[in-house]
Amino acid sequence: MDQLAKFERFRALHEAPGAFVVANAWDAGSARLLTAAGFAALATTSAGYAYAHGLRDSAGALSRRGVLQNAAEIAAATDLPVSADLEDGFGPAPEDCAETLRLALAAGLAGGSIEDATGDSADPIFPFEHAVERVRAAAEAVRGQPFLLTARAENFLWGRPDLDDTIARLQAFADAGADVLFAPGQRDLASIRRVCASVDRPVNVVMGLTGARFTVAELAESGVKRISLGGSLFRAGFGAVQAAARQILTEGRFDYAASAMPDAEVSALMAERRLADRRG
Repeated sequence: MDQLAKFERFRALHEAPGAFVVANAWDAGSARLLTAAGFAALATTSAGYAYAHGLRDSAGALSRRGVLQNAAEIAAATDLPVSADLEDGFGPAPEDCAETLRLALAAGLAGGSIEDATGDSADPIFPFEHAVERVRAAAEAVRGQPFLLTARAENFLWGRPDLDDTIARLQAFADAGADVLFAPGQRDLASIRRVCASVDRPVNVVMGLTGARFTVAELAESGVKRISLGGSLFRAGFGAVQAAARQILTEGRFDYAASAMPDAEVSALMAERRLADRRG
């Protein structure tokens, strides 16, 4: 499926009734697994990508080149639309965000998100007007192209649970050209309902974090359109490996293998590839 067809499918999901879940893959293999599981769309996860490379999920740890290469591999591994976690746009300037969006489009992605977090714990959120200019530049970079821009207001993840400011930012991001709005970290349905009622764009929420656990039906009733999973699926996999390791080392048992996905089933999901020269 080509990029335009993936984009059209992605846009249609945002226009259809109810809510849908976008699963976050961290590499091409997990993209194939989640595609086979039956999800309608995928996203990348900066956390999953970072952890898989032995890094912390932090602003200074991941390069734009690495993140986009990973996202391109995920997009190439599936016929589903893929939206990328593009962090802060990989730079503070509006042009940094614009260039990141142009590169994301070139990588075959159907969408991507830009956040207003600075990565600086002493000053964690970009000033309001600067944050809006960053989103505007990102939107202009992909205007008329097959790409859905998600704008993220990060207050709640950085100890600033200011719902009024969060809503004002999301409204301004929509006016600046964002197609989807996202305020991660909200812990109650009342605030989620208020966000959804205050904006005229589809709203994304993230589930799988510690704390609040709502059902798809509850979120849909609250006005949510898209539900992402962040790095939670990666962490679930790490949790299973950790439990297996503890069983081996503390009990000398290998019962974990009974619940492991059979090799033949995993192999069937993966692409056949033969190298012309395996020595390279």
